[in-house]
Amino acid sequence: MAKNRLIRYILKRIGLLVLTFLVIATVCFFLIKLLPLPAIKEQGRDVALILQRREAMGYGKPIYIQYLLYWKHVFRGDLGLGEQMYVGQEVAEIILSKIPYTVSVNLYAILLAIPLGLGLGIFAALRKNKWPDHVISTLVVLFISVPSYVYAFLVQYLLCYRTGWFPLTVASRQEAALLSIPMLKSMFPAVISLAFGTIAALARFARAELADAMTGEYMLLARTKGLSRAQLVSRHALRNAMVPILPMILGEFVGILGGSLIIEGIFAIPGVGSLYTTAISVRDYNFFMALTFFYTLIGLLSSLMVDISYSLTDPRIQIGER
Repeated sequence: MAKNRLIRYILKRIGLLVLTFLVIATVCFFLIKLLPLPAIKEQGRDVALILQRREAMGYGKPIYIQYLLYWKHVFRGDLGLGEQMYVGQEVAEIILSKIPYTVSVNLYAILLAIPLGLGLGIFAALRKNKWPDHVISTLVVLFISVPSYVYAFLVQYLLCYRTGWFPLTVASRQEAALLSIPMLKSMFPAVISLAFGTIAALARFARAELADAMTGEYMLLARTKGLSRAQLVSRHALRNAMVPILPMILGEFVGILGGSLIIEGIFAIPGVGSLYTTAISVRDYNFFMALTFFYTLIGLLSSLMVDISYSLTDPRIQIGER
């Protein structure tokens, strides 16, 4: 019965996800079409190809005709050609070539942030109202209050410019392989710049949840059974505190992915984030729409995953029950 409720809930959420995606895509399409169409700067075969593609997409026709033609091409897997950047090249191919950089930087950042953030939060909760707790709480407030790009400039100045330990920008694939040591070294400043805010958020949340779990009535019952402090924390308090923490970790991955829009520009990371900001500034319609699809889908799917994870981490939570 509970399994059927969960399946119905997931199907309902997927339906709402598709509807939300279509609404966001439609609004973005009509808004971007309200801007004046930029001229094509380059000349040659690519320009003729772009003009031919524009004609096929209904440029010059009413906007609702353009909208229908655009979706017709999208359903065929055609996201268009680059018009202001990567002129004449397939948008889908360019985005696929950029995704590994974005995924690598954000994956390293979240893998660094999870153990540090949870460790600091647990340590602060176990030392509640003592000087380690006060120090960690103060640092957490500081790191949460300051935007990630401020840390990026400080990290770039201290670790890259002053000491010269790391390069100022991330290496390209021509300079180093994606998973090589030189590439990891060049990514390190960007990784820790992204991780600062996530470490602070996880530490604050873990500290609050574990401190609350430590004062629960079930902990008093566990103490009467003669369990040690370590057993109380590992078997009861930490297990219950992880129920709301795990969905937060999934949500933080999406948040850190969105934050890389600025970080990628600072460290010249050739990823999806820097591609998105460039597409907006030069008004490349096809890149803007394709990347809007990318970020919208990530946000919506992560929201669904977070909700489902509550039921998976704690069977007592019945998703989809009225």
